[in-house]
Amino acid sequence: MTSANKASIVILISGRGSNMKSIVEAIKTGSLDTNVAAVISNRPDAAGLDYAKQENIPTAVIDHKQFASRELFDQAMAKEIDSYTPNLVVLAGFMRILTTEFVEHFAGKLINIHPALLPKFKGLNTHQRAIDAGEKEHGASVHIVTPELDDGPVVLQARVPVLDDDTADTLAARVLEQEHSLYPRAIAQLITENK
Repeated sequence: MTSANKASIVILISGRGSNMKSIVEAIKTGSLDTNVAAVISNRPDAAGLDYAKQENIPTAVIDHKQFASRELFDQAMAKEIDSYTPNLVVLAGFMRILTTEFVEHFAGKLINIHPALLPKFKGLNTHQRAIDAGEKEHGASVHIVTPELDDGPVVLQARVPVLDDDTADTLAARVLEQEHSLYPRAIAQLITENK
């Protein structure tokens, strides 16, 4: 999935990679004009790696358990990512807190999708927290990553209603559906802005 003139992205995953799949599908249908230079995981057993291989996307595993510190892991990740010289580094279910040095190395090029309408509900368990807070609306945000968790500038958001009978699981499923169209749109917007 490479072409010399197109912007390229590197996608970081830790699990099944459903958002990574939605990005690849958007490229295949022509709604997102970029190349996936590589998919990198911190977990050797991440199911998303199999999908990436089936799509002939280069993959790499940098197992965080093999490093004595978060700093050493992040340095190895940055070195691997840099080898692809991507325009954007896309966190798609990458479940590691990144060091300030890593974030600053990729400043302005590192993006994440968060299952909440930031600045509300940073961190984990966003769906249950939205229900518990009596929110009428919930959703997902694509944001630029900064050293503070879930705090960078918002690129795009998608909204869903919170229904009276929602559980964290039903709400999560509706938000995830929105994430799958939101992330490719946000990437397209950023690539266009950065041309």
